[in-house]
Amino acid sequence: MALLDWITPDPSLVVRGDGVTLRPPRQGDYPAWSQLRDRSRHFLQPWEPAWPEDDLTRQAYKRRLAIYAREMDLGTAYPFFVFRDEDDVLVGGVTLSNIRRGVADTGTLGYWIGQPYVRQGHASAAVGAVTRFAFDRLNLHRVEAACLPSNAGSRGVLQRCGFELEGRARAYLKINGEWRDHLLFGLVREGPGREE
Repeated sequence: MALLDWITPDPSLVVRGDGVTLRPPRQGDYPAWSQLRDRSRHFLQPWEPAWPEDDLTRQAYKRRLAIYAREMDLGTAYPFFVFRDEDDVLVGGVTLSNIRRGVADTGTLGYWIGQPYVRQGHASAAVGAVTRFAFDRLNLHRVEAACLPSNAGSRGVLQRCGFELEGRARAYLKINGEWRDHLLFGLVREGPGREE
């Protein structure tokens, strides 16, 4: 049962990175998550979809967990919270979503880091760990990501993790209530069968 998996998560869903540990969100993470998101609201909102009025409530968090559980059961998304290894503090989140199998074997990467923890390497460590998870554990061929052209920090994270800039998409995503252009990045798994 999916709910039971969230209460006692499968240890194979723990992903380790450079100084960070990633695992699926749990009910007990709500206080730390809501406090970090609230504290980082003005920092995060310019880069994210508009937050619903009830976004930080316990009820909304429960709905979020139910969606996560369903997506993981279907194999279409893997959400993780990012914890700093030195003190097990929640610093952000990363999600591999829109997983498409068959001729694509690809997924889309999204991430956020709470304002108190930016520019400390946590985003790069989390993105690197999830990318390895996508290629080594899920056997995906490609991982995609996008960021606003003005988000130099996010662009730097992707480039440090080996993603290549592939283009610009006009009015790609609705961010903070407005359709915004995005830079598109991709990373292809190295190995047999890759055409140059």
